[in-house]
Amino acid sequence: MLRAVIWDVDGTIAETERDGHRVAFNRAFADCGLAWDWDVSTYGHLLRVPGGRERLLAWMESRPDAPATEAGRLQLASELHRRKGQHYGELVEQGTLVARPGVLRLVHACVDAGVHLAVATTTGRGNVEALFPRLFGADWRALFPVRVCAEDAPQKKPHPQVYELALERLGVTATDAMAIEDSPAGLGASRAAGVGCVVTRGAYFEDADFRGAVHVCRDLDHAMATSDGIGAPIDLPALRHLHDTGRWMVLDEDGPRR
Repeated sequence: MLRAVIWDVDGTIAETERDGHRVAFNRAFADCGLAWDWDVSTYGHLLRVPGGRERLLAWMESRPDAPATEAGRLQLASELHRRKGQHYGELVEQGTLVARPGVLRLVHACVDAGVHLAVATTTGRGNVEALFPRLFGADWRALFPVRVCAEDAPQKKPHPQVYELALERLGVTATDAMAIEDSPAGLGASRAAGVGCVVTRGAYFEDADFRGAVHVCRDLDHAMATSDGIGAPIDLPALRHLHDTGRWMVLDEDGPRR
């Protein structure tokens, strides 16, 4: 029985990586007088490194204008990350970030049916607390009573720690839950925890290999119709069907591919 749906945040609930975090990082660089700019392509490559601070440190390793010492790089990364968080909150308040297609619909369908919701993300708690009131309203905490963030799970995806904690706090087994993710690292984390995963391809992972997902689609409102009757949009009955059958099917604009 499907008892819980566990949501990733960045790239899954909203296109926060491309349109939020990347822009906020660039503004933080300008604040600190750094001539650094992460364009869309550059940031896509940097996403191979999970975690904002870790991404900054990886970037600095190849930059001659970065601090020469490890202590200096750590200090700069912390300051940039702090400023980035402030700018990210401003972007959210400006309405720059919106929910991806089908997210609000499926969230409220789950709540209405008594299916528990959780967040399992390696982004910071402050980013979630900035974004979710804007997308889900003042009662967002009631919608997502379990929220596992970077502060709770220092092991980054694809390590399963964030999912293991979410399952523990939900009080359900892995077989009673489904994950919704947008990235290979997220899929890897959910699978390592034994949780089946529906992938809605994020902007940076349109061509990624998602073998092992229960279902892969462009977004929750635009899944291609399949031979066994699963069509667009992915609603709660379809999600339950995917959970119960546990079958892997990749869906794209050319039709279903097994």
